[in-house]
Amino acid sequence: MDRSAKEQVVAELREKLNKTKLAILADYKGMKVKQMTELRNELRKADSEMTVVKNNLLNIAMQDSDFTPLGDHLKNPRAIIMNYGDVVEPTKALVEFAKKNAELEIITGILDGKLLTPDQIKVLAELPSKDVLIAKFLSLLVAVQTQFVTVLSGVPRSFVQVLEAYRLKKEEEN
Repeated sequence: MDRSAKEQVVAELREKLNKTKLAILADYKGMKVKQMTELRNELRKADSEMTVVKNNLLNIAMQDSDFTPLGDHLKNPRAIIMNYGDVVEPTKALVEFAKKNAELEIITGILDGKLLTPDQIKVLAELPSKDVLIAKFLSLLVAVQTQFVTVLSGVPRSFVQVLEAYRLKKEEEN
């Protein structure tokens, strides 16, 4: 690879890293092409991508960014998983794939400038997705309003029931 091609790869990586919310480094040693393709397809569904690039080029691309701490973990050939959307979905896909395929080892990750351990990434994968959390929050808001309306309507309802009972009592007397 000549110098201009390397510069182009670094520029593309830097551009992708600027859009990245979550980056995870993984060791893929021993994985077959079929497994890599399967993992890439799963990650693509979660608005993420997996790239294998030379460590030196990745280190240069990460300079002066939030992902600089990942440079300390670039010792062996590594794959970088970059996420551009909801951070829970790709971690779920990655952790599930790692459970089924022992060749894939999650090394570390970085989210909002903070370095994540493999255990923290697994905890992140156990969280509900953003859509599920939004749905739960909205149902909570609706439930509170429904209960509030029920409480407010209780006083007039009781008053109407008292009036109805009084009307029935008067009708029986006549």
